[in-house]
Amino acid sequence: MTDTIFAPATAAGRAAVAVVRLSGPATRAALRALGGGPPPARRASLRRLTGTDGQPIDEALVLWFPAPASYTGEDCAEFHVHGGQAVVGALVSALAAQGLRLAEPGEFTRRAFEHGKLDLAQAEGVADLIDAETEAQRRQALAQLGGRLSGIQARWRDGLIRASAMLDAAVDFPDEELPADAADRARPILEILAGELEAAAADVARGERVREGFRIALLGAPNAGKSTLLNVLARREAAIVSATPGTTRDIIEVPLVLGGYKVILADTAGLRATNDEIEAEGVRRAEAWAESAALRVWLVDGYGDPNPDVPASLRPDDIVLLTKRDLGEGLDGLPGEPFTAKSPNDVAWLVRALTDTVVGALAGAEIPAATRLRHKDLLNEAAHRLRQALAEDQALELAAEDVRLAARALDRITGRIDPDQVLGHIFSTFCIGK
Repeated sequence: MTDTIFAPATAAGRAAVAVVRLSGPATRAALRALGGGPPPARRASLRRLTGTDGQPIDEALVLWFPAPASYTGEDCAEFHVHGGQAVVGALVSALAAQGLRLAEPGEFTRRAFEHGKLDLAQAEGVADLIDAETEAQRRQALAQLGGRLSGIQARWRDGLIRASAMLDAAVDFPDEELPADAADRARPILEILAGELEAAAADVARGERVREGFRIALLGAPNAGKSTLLNVLARREAAIVSATPGTTRDIIEVPLVLGGYKVILADTAGLRATNDEIEAEGVRRAEAWAESAALRVWLVDGYGDPNPDVPASLRPDDIVLLTKRDLGEGLDGLPGEPFTAKSPNDVAWLVRALTDTVVGALAGAEIPAATRLRHKDLLNEAAHRLRQALAEDQALELAAEDVRLAARALDRITGRIDPDQVLGHIFSTFCIGK
């Protein structure tokens, strides 16, 4: 990496302060051209920035981070200028005029990874921390950035190295004075590691739901009150409410925060048989969204409909609401809780029930170590290899190879080994300037 990159590190728009970052070998020269040279390292200094035409750009705070003690491991600098678009634009133009290149999304963090300042799991923690919207997301991302997954992965890897050494010794030096049970000593290590890997892979779903949001689907027949309830919970008119059946034909998603966790609440098309092609597609999408939802809330018109459509198959944790309680006496014998969105008490009860479910599903004694599908796939691959190694009672060569392949899968979690296209995909999800 011989080029020097720059990018605004703050969002575009009018603001009090904007930050523009630089990284690369030409950083010192850029500081000299714009503001008279690097200030003292890691100390904010007030400088008058001047363009190539000799015209002033702004009075700015300038910070200088000489390599390797910087975020990327390269020479870095930051310009803290006034946040007007014209000021930032003039500074960006001045940097480009010096032959510096605008950074790609995530390129600063990728350089930090390639210089050994972060491993891949920690880099993903950086992206999650930037995107964090809730306290739970912040805690989880900060733990990953702090090396929680990396530390556990290092412990797993050390165990695999010890087990691999025992197996290799039994294979390569059968006639040496080694303990007769050298290979057998690897078995308990592999059994413990396989169990821990499988448990960590199973817990990825919790980490993903903290990151992406706990999905709650509102389901039911047309006019059961789904859109009304969505608007009440969202505290805004997010969905059209109409007496005409089939008004909602697509998924309407609304983000909420319950118990400190992000929730995605979805209003869906009314479930019924229909010859309308568009409505039928809406029903299909509703059923697909409901299948992947973590929680389903069924709304049944138990008061205005003489033949209410009660769901035939319910999950154990599904919630059934008998809606329109305000219309009068309901039908007897229907399963569910009498409910009306017009009652503050009913709404408060439902919010408590939803919050308890979300917190019960996502909270735990510890923050999940692995939080992405990529992690889950690699953990399952490593666990599968260890199970195969344990099954090779006699073929120690095959068992040793399976252990090595398990270690390679774990190394891909932190990026010790990973193809460039995987790295490119991961860092492309970052914002520019990070």
